[in-house]
Amino acid sequence: MPLVSILPELYKAAKGGYAVPLFNVFDPIAVDGVVAAVEETRAPCILGVYSGCFRDANIAAFAAYIRERVRNLKAPVALMLDHGESLDQARQALELGFTDVMFDGSRLPLEENIAITLQVARLAHEAGAGAEAELGHVGQGSTYSEFGAKRLGFTDPQAVEVFVRQTGVDFLAIAFGNAHGDYAGEPCLDLDLVRAIRRKVDIPLVMHGGSGLTDDQYRQVISCGIAKINYFTGINNAATARMVQAAADEKPSMFKFTAALRQAYAERAAHYLQVFGAAGKA
Repeated sequence: MPLVSILPELYKAAKGGYAVPLFNVFDPIAVDGVVAAVEETRAPCILGVYSGCFRDANIAAFAAYIRERVRNLKAPVALMLDHGESLDQARQALELGFTDVMFDGSRLPLEENIAITLQVARLAHEAGAGAEAELGHVGQGSTYSEFGAKRLGFTDPQAVEVFVRQTGVDFLAIAFGNAHGDYAGEPCLDLDLVRAIRRKVDIPLVMHGGSGLTDDQYRQVISCGIAKINYFTGINNAATARMVQAAADEKPSMFKFTAALRQAYAERAAHYLQVFGAAGKA
């Protein structure tokens, strides 16, 4: 089926107690791996393209490849701008056929984050797309001891209701001890904070930065109200390990490298589609 906005699937996930993953992809090989996982598990899924990729001259061709690659899938798949940097970038993504966009204003003052998110949400809605924002700030795992363990950047439940009402955003990424990349230290997730935010608003909640959590930790997060989980570092680590193995082969080749990348994406994506409870929900 053609690409679709993931928003209806997120509401189903929130109601059904499971989560839809976003897997970041940077090339057609990674896309093929995720597509294989979606076919195997019959699950809704999001292909995420990081904002930095929009500086690549091939972004239009990459978007076209994704649109064509998912055309015959029977599961709903969305194409989403991840951590968008501006209104103009969101506009570019929508013009390229992206079905959902995120604007990340988490480093901005609250008023500025609200103002730009409002514009992005309006633009997305005019195109029939969903809009995501981030309130609070999800930092990097490499400096986790400097913020996560100290509860710096955590989302304020009192600000959530106002933010959602004033922006019209469709789903919201929150900070509750999660971090991008590998955690330097033990993750300290505040599940009570997730529950408190869940009680404030009825839109789907999003978790960024979960690589390194156990399957049980993911299930606990989902049970508290998270309906979308972004996942990349774990796949990157698995793919890197596979390619190192391919390089050590008696007869290494480019084809073994690309096969290793595709296989890593397929296996890790299928695993987390199962863990998050999305498998069979298409």
